[in-house]
Amino acid sequence: MGYYDNQRSTNRYKKPKRNWFILILGITIGAVLVFLIKPYLFDQAQKDGLNRNTNQSQLSPSVRNVKLNITSQITNIVEEVAPTVVGVTNLQLQSNRTLWNPEEEASQAGTGSGVIYKNEDKYSYIVTNHHVIEGADEIEIILYDETSIRAELLGSDLFSDLAVLRVDSKSIPHVIGIGSSETVKVGEPVIAIGNPLGHMFAGSVTQGIISGKQRTIPQDFNQDGRSDWQAEVLQTDAAINPGNSGGALINMGGQLIGINSMKINESAVEGMSFSIPIDTALPIMEELETTGTVTRPYLGVEIYPLEEVPRREWRDTLNLPKDLPGGVYIWSIESLSPADKAGLDRLDVITHLDGKEVKDMIDLRKILYQEKKVGDDLLITYYRNGKHQEVKVKLGKQE
Repeated sequence: MGYYDNQRSTNRYKKPKRNWFILILGITIGAVLVFLIKPYLFDQAQKDGLNRNTNQSQLSPSVRNVKLNITSQITNIVEEVAPTVVGVTNLQLQSNRTLWNPEEEASQAGTGSGVIYKNEDKYSYIVTNHHVIEGADEIEIILYDETSIRAELLGSDLFSDLAVLRVDSKSIPHVIGIGSSETVKVGEPVIAIGNPLGHMFAGSVTQGIISGKQRTIPQDFNQDGRSDWQAEVLQTDAAINPGNSGGALINMGGQLIGINSMKINESAVEGMSFSIPIDTALPIMEELETTGTVTRPYLGVEIYPLEEVPRREWRDTLNLPKDLPGGVYIWSIESLSPADKAGLDRLDVITHLDGKEVKDMIDLRKILYQEKKVGDDLLITYYRNGKHQEVKVKLGKQE
C-alpha cells in the first residue's frame, strides 16, 4: 500500500511541467491565428452593417407632405347656391299692453327656409311653404350673410303648400337657376339646403338621391282624420328636418328642382323626405306673384268618401249596384252654387267626372283642381236612388 501512495505522489509532481508547456503553445498559436484573420472579420462586419442599414431604409416608410384638393362638384355647387337659400321667420303679434307699453309686440312663432328664385325690377322673389308663414303678421328674412330684412307676403296656397314673398332687391346678389323635376331620374344625386331646427343651423347641406317620383302623400288640413288632399311629391333620402321646409332641393347642375316640404317622422322610418316638384310649383308661384291667390274651379258641394258608409247602407239606403268600386256622396249643397243650379241633391253618389273614375275625394279634387278651369263645363256621372244619371255643370269661381 505504501508503494502505491509514493508512486502517485511522484506522478503529480512531474505532470504540471508538461501542462504548462501545452498551454503556452496554445496561446501562441491562437494569437497568430487572430492576427491573421482579424482584417477579414472586420471587413465582413462592415459589409453586414451596411446590408442591415440598407434593409431598414427599404422597410421604413418614406415621409412626404401631401397637399389635398378638397374642392369638388358638390362644394362648387354649394358655394354658388347657398347664398340663394334664406331663413324665414314667422312673426305674430302678441298683446303686451300696459299703462307704460300700450303697443303690441311681435314674437317669433316659427322658422323655416326659402329660396330666392327671381329678380325683377327692384324686387326679389322668394318661394317658401304655406305652413311656414301661415298666420304671420310680419315676415322676416335672414340672408346668407345674416342680414335681416322684412318681406312682403304676396300670396300663399294651402293645397300646394306654397307661398311667395317679395323683398327689396338691393340686398340680393343673385338668384338660383331653375331646373326641371320632370326629367330627374330615380337614383340621381341631389343636394338639400336649408335651416334645420331654426336659424342656428342656417345653410345646412345634406346629400342624397331621388328615391321616387310622382309619390302621393295624403294630407289632412283640418285634422278631422280624413284626407283632404293628396300632394304629388319627389321622394329623397337627403335629410330634411323641421326648419328645412321651404328650402331648396338641387340637382348636380346647381338648379332648383324642388321645394322641400315634409318628411315622415316616425321612429320606424328613416330617410323618407319629400319635396314639391318645381314643374308643379312654378305655375302656382307665378299665379301667387300676380294675383296673390290660386283660383280653382268651384262646384259647391260638401262630399265624403263612399267607403265610410256601411255596405248595408249602400244597398238599403242608396240603392247602389253591388259591383260599384267606390265614389263620393254629397252631404250638403251650397245655395245658388254650380251644383245647386245643375240640380244635384243631397245623397247623390258621384262616380265619374268627364268620364274619369272618382273613388274618393282626392280623385274628385285632382280632376277639378288640376284639369279644369273656372267657366269650364264638367260632366258629372252619379247615382240617385239607384238610378244612373249624368248632368253637365258650369264651374264657378270660389270666392
